[in-house]
Order: sequence, then C-alpha cells, then structure tokens
Amino acid sequence: MKKNIRRLFLFFLVLGATLTIPCCKRAPVEPVLEEPKDSIPPIGFYADSLDLVEGTIRDGEIFTAIMNRLGMTTEQALALADASDTVFDVRKIRAGQTFQAYYRKDTTLAVADNVSQSRELRYFVYPVDQIDRIVFQCTPPLKVWKFSRSVENVLRYSDVTIRSSLWNDMIEAGSSPILILSLADIYAWTVDFFGLQEGDRFKVLYDECSVEGAVIDIDTVYYAEFQRDSTVLPAIRFDQEDGGNQYWNERGESLKKAFLKAPLRFTRISSGFSYRRRHPITGQIRPHTAVDYAAPTGTPVVSIGEGTVLSAGWEGGGGNTVRIRHNSVYTTAYLHLSRFQKGIKSGVRVRQGDVIGYVGSTGSSTGPHLDFRVWKNGTPINPLTMESPPTDPIRPENLPVLDSLFRHCRHLADSLSQTETLYR
Repeated sequence: MKKNIRRLFLFFLVLGATLTIPCCKRAPVEPVLEEPKDSIPPIGFYADSLDLVEGTIRDGEIFTAIMNRLGMTTEQALALADASDTVFDVRKIRAGQTFQAYYRKDTTLAVADNVSQSRELRYFVYPVDQIDRIVFQCTPPLKVWKFSRSVENVLRYSDVTIRSSLWNDMIEAGSSPILILSLADIYAWTVDFFGLQEGDRFKVLYDECSVEGAVIDIDTVYYAEFQRDSTVLPAIRFDQEDGGNQYWNERGESLKKAFLKAPLRFTRISSGFSYRRRHPITGQIRPHTAVDYAAPTGTPVVSIGEGTVLSAGWEGGGGNTVRIRHNSVYTTAYLHLSRFQKGIKSGVRVRQGDVIGYVGSTGSSTGPHLDFRVWKNGTPINPLTMESPPTDPIRPENLPVLDSLFRHCRHLADSLSQTETLYR
C-alpha cells in the first residue's frame, strides 16, 4: 500500500505540470566506438560543413555495393563493415530504406544514384528506425557508432466527438491518429469500434512521443472516457504490482474481460447475425449465425480469449477454419482464412489476442473477409451482443488510491481542455 501511495505521489508530480520531458521508453544510447566531444553536435560530426546527398537502398543491394555507388572501393567498404561488427550488422540494411551521405565541400554535388568515384565520402548515415541512426565514418580512422535522436514526451489532452469517422475526427481535433490504436487496446473488451456512432465521444489524457516535431508514438494513456448518450465508460491506468498495468473503471472493475469485442482490428461489418439472410452466392434464404468482417487479405486474426484449438483445417464452404474451445460454455470459429498462423493446430493452447490466422477468401466466399462465430452451450449467439464474463476486480485496499487517481486526472483533464496550445 505504501508503495502505491509513493507511486501515486510521483504520478501526481509528473502529471501536475504541462511540460516537455525526455521519453522514458528509451535510455540514451552512447556511441560505441566514438564518443563525440561536448562541442561536437550529438550526431558526432559537423553536418553543416559538408554536402548532403540522400538516396535509397536498391533491391538486392549489399553493403559493399552501396558504398561502391557512393564512392568507396570494395576494400574500403569491407574494412568499414568490419569496423561496424560490434555496433550494427550491415546485412540488416533493408531495400527501400533511405540514407544520408555526407561529402567534403570541394566537389560538385551529384545525386546519390550516380556518384563520381573521385568524390570524398566522409559519413554514411543509415536510419535503423524513427529514432536510431547508424553513423559510418568513411575516412581514416574508420569508425562506426549509434546515434539516437532526441525524443520528447509531451502531456496532451484530446476531446474527440465522432462526426464522420474516428480517424478523420481525431485529426480534425488536432490529435495523432496513432492514439486510435491505444484507445482500441484499452476498450477492446467494452467498446465495439466497428459500431461507433455519430455523437460518440472520447476524452483522453496521454503522453505523446515526438522527434523533431513529428509524432512517432503514444507513450502512455493515463485516463480515458468513452461517452454514448448518457452512458460513460471511464478508464484509468493503475498497476496492482503483481498484475501489471491495467485499466479500471470507478468501481474497481477491470476493463479487461474474458473475451475481446472483435477478433481483428479496424475494418467494417459486411454482414450481421441473422436467421434469415439471402446467401450471396446461392441466393437462398438461410441462417447466417455469424458476423462477417470485411478486411484486406492477410489481416491478422486473433483469438478473442484464452482456450484450446479444437481444429485448424479445411471445412468445405468455410474454407480454412480455426475452432477454439474457451471453456465448458463458449466456443468460437474463424472461417475463410487465407492461411493459419505457424503452430496453430488441434490441442494447442492460445491466449487472448494471439494471432491464429489471416483474413482470406477460401471456401464459399465472394471476397476477403472473416466469418466469425460464437456458441454458448452449443447454441449459436450473436458475437456483437455477447456479454463477456468479467475478470477479477481490484483489491479492496487499492480502491482509495484508484479514487484519488480518478479525481486528479479529471481535474487535470478539465484544466488542460482550456489550453489551446496543447492541440496541434
């Protein structure tokens, strides 16, 4: 309990100010083979004093070929690859990735796809991801180091009302659409993101990660609210120490349920649950005790809950199908898959959210979609109206801390909602 109170105090201390702080997800990475002096820019050299050429890695192009194209000999390129051995495996360079080449300012600038062999290449910079860069010093002494761009965490508040689509409305409200993924994870058990309606509203208090002004990720969502008419579903992040970070409502009930609301992300419902549907191929009127989710071929399909795979194989009109028994009451099926996830077969245990296959159009199908079915005690039920069993509530001794967090976050959200500068 004392530990949680201490955490609460620190949480309030951090949230109580509108600030810009270093992202806590990544620790600063120090150069491995070269440590720039204080007067040298963080990247390790003076880029402004050099000519910059940007290019793209070609299909099938290996490191020596890239460096040959940029003006180095094969022998020099091999020596540079050796210098990189403990820092970065040059075999991981990917086709299609952009790079930066820096040359001495005493020659005519050329494009990277046709560089003269006489030009002196000083540095080659390869982006590993949105943050990390591998810097190759191409003149003696050959050196290689990793440079991490500065990441900022900025506390944000967003208030979004659905008018057209969550994606468009999120952008119009000045928020990053990346936030949608976080909201979908938080409300995966309680909100059907395929059935959002005009007037639905999200309020979110969160940390936004950015690099050089560009948003790259959502670090932490501290508090969220989903509103539909008079219904309000609050969610607050709280760690019970032995249960990891979870989201809870005001009554101390976990938002995590036994089953997810849907077995895949961000698509549309092309056909609902019905006992009288005209079959799109045969034209006959017959029951369709399933929900069809239209989605591109290859979209990952996940198990909505923990369970045991009953079967994974071809089932006639259903095509590639996975059936999962979750307990003595519930069974689910996932039809028309293009393929199964590796290792999915009869008898295998799966956890909630595990990928079991990929959307396809196998069997009797008019196009790529997932036919999703649920049985309760052997009787088919509508997945969209199914009531998911709850998980364990928060421990009673943590309720006062949870209540304090709710009050503080709501007060902070109300304060930030008046600050227009927090919106992009």
